[in-house]
Amino acid sequence: MKKILIIIFSFACLNTFAQGNIVNIQYAIGFGTGDLGDFIGSPSFRGFVFDYRNKINDNVGLGLEVGWNVFYEESDYDTYTKDNLSLTGKQWRYNNQLPMLFAADYYFSPDQTVNPFAGLGIGTMYSRRNTDMGTYSIEEEAWHFALRPELGVIYEVSSGFGLAATAKYYIALESGDLPTQSYVSLNLGLVFMPY
Repeated sequence: MKKILIIIFSFACLNTFAQGNIVNIQYAIGFGTGDLGDFIGSPSFRGFVFDYRNKINDNVGLGLEVGWNVFYEESDYDTYTKDNLSLTGKQWRYNNQLPMLFAADYYFSPDQTVNPFAGLGIGTMYSRRNTDMGTYSIEEEAWHFALRPELGVIYEVSSGFGLAATAKYYIALESGDLPTQSYVSLNLGLVFMPY
C-alpha cells in the first residue's frame, strides 16, 4: 500500500510542473456518521488528503484523490457483548479509512482570486476496524465501493500558489465484515497550480 501511495504522489509531483495541473495537499478532520459514528463518536484529527487534477479546460479538472483518516476512541470500563461473547473491561477503538478515488471538479470562477468548486469522486475505500480490550483484539476489514461529493473554494495567494478549504462526504457501501462506512471531512490545504 505504501508503494502505491509513493508512486501516485511521485507521478503527481512530476506532472505538477505541466500547465493546467492542480495539486492540493490537505489536513483533514473527520466526523463519523452512521455506523462509523456509532462505533467511534470522537472526531478524527489525524487525517490527510492528496488531490491531483489535470484541467481539461478552464472549468473542469479530472484526476485522483488519496486520503487517510484515523478515528480513535477510548471507551469506559463496561461489559461489551458481540454475538454470543461478553467481555468486561476498557475498550480502545480504532478505525482507519483509506479512500482512493477518481475525481472530477467543476471550477466556477477559474480566473478569479477566489474560485469556488464542486466535485465528485468514485472508487474504493479500504476500512480497517480494530477493537482492543486487554490482550484481545478484534480486527475487521473490507474494501468498499465508495462515492464522495465535495464543495470547496481555492484562494489564490500568488501566481501558482493558493489555499483551499473543502468539505467532503465519503460514503463506502457495505462490504465484507463491515456495514456502510461514512464520514464528513473538513479540510484545509495548500494548492500548487503552475501556469
